[in-house]
Amino acid sequence: MKQLLILFFPLVVLINCQSGPEVIDDLSDTSFKLLNQDSVTVTFPDDYQGKYIVMGFIYTNCPDICPLITQNLIKIQRELGYPEDVQFLGVTFDPERDTPSVLADYKEVFKLDENFDFLTGTSETISAFMDSVRVRSQVSLSTITSEGKEIYFMNHSDKIMVLDPKSRVIIEYGGSMPQVPNLIIEDFQSLK
Repeated sequence: MKQLLILFFPLVVLINCQSGPEVIDDLSDTSFKLLNQDSVTVTFPDDYQGKYIVMGFIYTNCPDICPLITQNLIKIQRELGYPEDVQFLGVTFDPERDTPSVLADYKEVFKLDENFDFLTGTSETISAFMDSVRVRSQVSLSTITSEGKEIYFMNHSDKIMVLDPKSRVIIEYGGSMPQVPNLIIEDFQSLK
């Protein structure tokens, strides 16, 4: 019996090592029609199957957290060496203001390459998408200018997530934390 246990134990360890990272959520059965910054329709996650996705959630009028999330995504991309098998995404939860042209300008400000897209969509689609990835947002401060234009800021989730090539969420961290790029890079090194 002792010999059987000795032979069985390495097999369990080997099976556990080969099973890969824990799956937090499976998005492979979802489908969202979104627009990228070039007004090209993207079906998420189908159009990214076979690639890792590193995704943050932002809005371009954010005065503090969202630029930090974007900078962390950029640092992760740079530190990983601009890998072709990883797609970087910034998805807005403010589709009313973050139109494709606004997102194109935002991408230009950060001087990002073609392997980095920003996505938006209809209010209904974005709301459903954010629910599927457990990102919450709400207007926190709103005012009307003398010209009648509404200006508002939002409270929102602070998150960067990583999906594997099968569209399963395998990593989630607070998106604006300064240590996040190093943590995600370490996680990637253990994946590959």
